Amino acid sequence: KAEIKNLKKAAQRILKAIKNKEKIILYGDADLDGVAAVIILKETLRNLGGEMAAIYFPDREIEGYGISEIGLNFLTPHLLKGGGSPVLLITLDCGIGNFKEVKLAKKMGFEVIIIDHHEVLDLLPEAKIIVDPKQKGDRYPFKGLATAGIVFKLSEILLSDKMTENLRKNFLELVTLATMADMMPQENENLEFIEQGLKCLENSWRPGIRAFFEMPALNHYLNLNQKVSKIISLLNVRDVENNLPASFRLLTYASLDEAKKLIEKLLEKSLQRKEDINKIIKEIKEKISGEAVIFMGSPHWQFTLLPSVASDLCQKYQKPTFIFKILEKESQGTVRTPSGIDSVALMKKCKKYLITYGGHPQASGFRIKNENLEKFKECLIQHFQKF
Repeated sequence: KAEIKNLKKAAQRILKAIKNKEKIILYGDADLDGVAAVIILKETLRNLGGEMAAIYFPDREIEGYGISEIGLNFLTPHLLKGGGSPVLLITLDCGIGNFKEVKLAKKMGFEVIIIDHHEVLDLLPEAKIIVDPKQKGDRYPFKGLATAGIVFKLSEILLSDKMTENLRKNFLELVTLATMADMMPQENENLEFIEQGLKCLENSWRPGIRAFFEMPALNHYLNLNQKVSKIISLLNVRDVENNLPASFRLLTYASLDEAKKLIEKLLEKSLQRKEDINKIIKEIKEKISGEAVIFMGSPHWQFTLLPSVASDLCQKYQKPTFIFKILEKESQGTVRTPSGIDSVALMKKCKKYLITYGGHPQASGFRIKNENLEKFKECLIQHFQKF
């Protein structure tokens, strides 16, 4: 039976690192798929006696998506402490579009393993091992897995007969949240994951998940799917402490009380978030013209709100929607496109103006120098006409 390319190879390299007591760093995207993937791998390594030197999530407001120079610099002390032995940097739910950053990581002395599920661009980064079902030569038939789903399969190989039924259920809960949050197709393996995972969620031993189900606010929802959607929306609320997003802290808390306190805080923040999103949408709607694409940015918008803004506008106007936050020299943006329009393929046509870009056909992101914004917009409009 066909397997995901390099999955076994990644497992072997990780087992070797555990055996040799090498330093392992997990570098995850800060969204729910990245967070769930990090937790599954972290708990798998812990069960095998592996040592995590660090866990890192980029701050999207400052670093944007994926591997960043800021992140690599933050992690360099681990290279010095490594005393010349390899430091394994495993990126989860990011990395496939980070050509420059992977090169830099290698030069600094990290050994990079990329585990991702985003669209592969023309080339592959120079990582030691790349696991992405969308890469050339991958014969695995199902391409719709979330990163957490790929990491679950990796954990099955790593743990082998140490994968107890409880551990399996516990990981499937996270895979379910990640797959639904990332809006992966609910078919094939994903459907199996979700059907099994939903059953486990309500009886979870994880204090963070139990705390949600004990929340009075969740009783307003009629069925389990609606409850899980509400949980996902709260886990997406931005709240970073010690470089760790709320979703990571909540899903790894050992105490039910701590979890409940954080959920209260997220409930409050989510109301504010809704207001802020609606404000930005209103501001953009007042400026929308008859152009083929929606292309708007501001230095005042909070970047983590922009994916919701872009989704709303794209749905309403059925146009490719590029919404970005303008920083000092660069802008970082988020993209949503109506079905049938591949946002990554569209940006590929204009990649000469971009620093980095990538993601899924319907949901992606980009970084660009501010002086190229207008040219990028014109290029997009010109190529979209031909789609």
